[in-house]
Amino acid sequence: MDLFSEIEEPEREELKSLRKELEEANYKYYVLNMPTLSDREFDEKMHRLQALEAQFPDMFDPKSPTQKVGSDLNVQRNNVQGTKSFETVKHKYPMLSLANSYSREEIEDWVRKLPSNAEIVCELKYDGLSISLWYEHGVLVRALTRGDGQQGDDVINNIKTIPSIPWRIERNDIPEFFELRGEVLLPWERFEALNKEREEQEEPLFANPRNAASGTLKLQDPKEVARRGLTAYLYYMLGENLPGTTHFERLETAKSWGFNISDAIKVCHNVDEVMAYIAYWDTERKNLPVATDGIVLKVNNLAQQEELGYTAKTPRWAIAYKFPAEKQLTLLKEITYQVGRTGVVTPVANLEPVQLSGTIVQRATLHNEDFIKSLDIRPGDRVWVEKGGEIIPKITGKEQSDEVQSTKDFSFPDICPECGAKLVRVEGEAAWRCPNEAGCPPQIKGKIEHFVSRKAMNIDGLGEETIDLLYQKGLLHNIADIYNLKLEDIAAQERMGEKSAQNMLAGIEASKQVPWSRVLFALGIRMVGETTAKKITRFYTSIDALQWATTEQLCAIEDVGPQIAENIVAYFNDIRNLEILERLRQAGLQFEGEAVEGPQSDKLAGMSIVISGTFSHHSRDEYKAMIEAHGGKNVGSVSKKTSFILAGDNMGPEKRKKAESLNVKLITEDEFLEMIK
Repeated sequence: MDLFSEIEEPEREELKSLRKELEEANYKYYVLNMPTLSDREFDEKMHRLQALEAQFPDMFDPKSPTQKVGSDLNVQRNNVQGTKSFETVKHKYPMLSLANSYSREEIEDWVRKLPSNAEIVCELKYDGLSISLWYEHGVLVRALTRGDGQQGDDVINNIKTIPSIPWRIERNDIPEFFELRGEVLLPWERFEALNKEREEQEEPLFANPRNAASGTLKLQDPKEVARRGLTAYLYYMLGENLPGTTHFERLETAKSWGFNISDAIKVCHNVDEVMAYIAYWDTERKNLPVATDGIVLKVNNLAQQEELGYTAKTPRWAIAYKFPAEKQLTLLKEITYQVGRTGVVTPVANLEPVQLSGTIVQRATLHNEDFIKSLDIRPGDRVWVEKGGEIIPKITGKEQSDEVQSTKDFSFPDICPECGAKLVRVEGEAAWRCPNEAGCPPQIKGKIEHFVSRKAMNIDGLGEETIDLLYQKGLLHNIADIYNLKLEDIAAQERMGEKSAQNMLAGIEASKQVPWSRVLFALGIRMVGETTAKKITRFYTSIDALQWATTEQLCAIEDVGPQIAENIVAYFNDIRNLEILERLRQAGLQFEGEAVEGPQSDKLAGMSIVISGTFSHHSRDEYKAMIEAHGGKNVGSVSKKTSFILAGDNMGPEKRKKAESLNVKLITEDEFLEMIK
């Protein structure tokens, strides 16, 4: 190998590494709705990859992240609410992504490449999920996600739940066909309400409104989509024989037809006007009801757009300017501690109020003791609070100057702030926990709130305030007490009354018909979520059978690991829980379900199988059922014990990498169906 080859080799390895990293980042952003890189970090890595690919043209790959947009296709098949797939439809016009810029210099460089007389339309860059709406004879006939840019999922039934998107346009001056593109958004108010609801259920919080909107739009239940309160802004019209010769004219036309077009759009004529627009909205966007993360610049003249054309994945006639991550310096006044339903003690930073991205931030989670120590923060410090990409507020560090350093020591409390019990920290876990389940007020009330919640027993009228009131009056001390409530006791409480009491009792009576899987979820056994409860009750069709299950038997169930199994066994070994269960049985709750059919064959007996990717013939859940029906076991991660991976399109890069390192075989969809035929 000559000297030049030795110099090039590390850069070739860097190129390969960047491709893998960006492919994984795209997958986590578009498919899992769990972004791992900020927009700026992603773009910096993308620019470096582009430079390396230009340096080594022999390593060109049409599948490189530089040559295609991220894909959200078939995300719904990972959704636990159903197995039905959305129809995938080819776009009439490719839906490409935008190149990003972060400085005046980058904008000036882009403008220099435009025709000298080009007008520039500036628009707010809404942070949601891209959508393509097709109208034929004024009727909405398709609503496609971006997908992979060439084809997208038709989510029309969910789109029809959004009030700001019309189903029909009753006008005589509209073309036979036109397409409108825009962004589906979850307003800040609805986002915060949804996360509060998820927090109460101890479900993972959405990181930002964009992730929440994306996850919502791929749900299988339009009623749930409607409940969450999505909205949409539209920003581009396509089709043949459309009115107007400029982008701005077409948007004004769409607005006159009844479409929700932003009032913040402005036609600019030079870089100074563009930068003034950016400066104005960098501040004013904080008062908007929806999330924005930048400004989009488009050439106004449609003929000039066509002349400028496209790169492999972006239009040359448009570019995005991304706002820098918003952060503020503020005082950490004190650290308080919250006790959750499962006893986890979470430290909370109480801050001097500061405005970030449209909301006043006064509190931020500090996660656990290790997080606080890693940042070396304590009350009295001035700390940086950030909303990078409009995410949930987080503390990223403290001001390092000597004069603002706190002299206070920090130590995590060793007793529960609510009941005084000695806290415990399980080996391998970051959280401290209060073990006093039966005597710690937040745990008692939290378990009752979880039990009555919509996805559990769904008892209306028993909200957080009512539960707290009835607890304080001595009428509720555990979930079984709910079924002993009497009309006169409820009606006698402040802000209640006979009508409210009757409605509550009707909801309590109706809950006795809730199926066994939801009853198990409602019991609040630690780490037994809604999906896990369904899988457990397929194998254990009554609470009597589940009560005597061993940890080894429970671990044979998909997604039930040793920790979950131990939690279940511990729950049934506690005499207090058994007493509560007996009272619930006497109240008439459903502690049995229908038996599950036996296996169809033993063709997959003894095999541990991982499913990854998207499929054409069946959904992921259907394939999981097939594996179980033929004696196999579904597992979530790749290991030496994995028999093979049922690999579909867009297989997760980490699973593929691990499979290669362990020599685990990949089986295609058709090969698998032939195997079990």
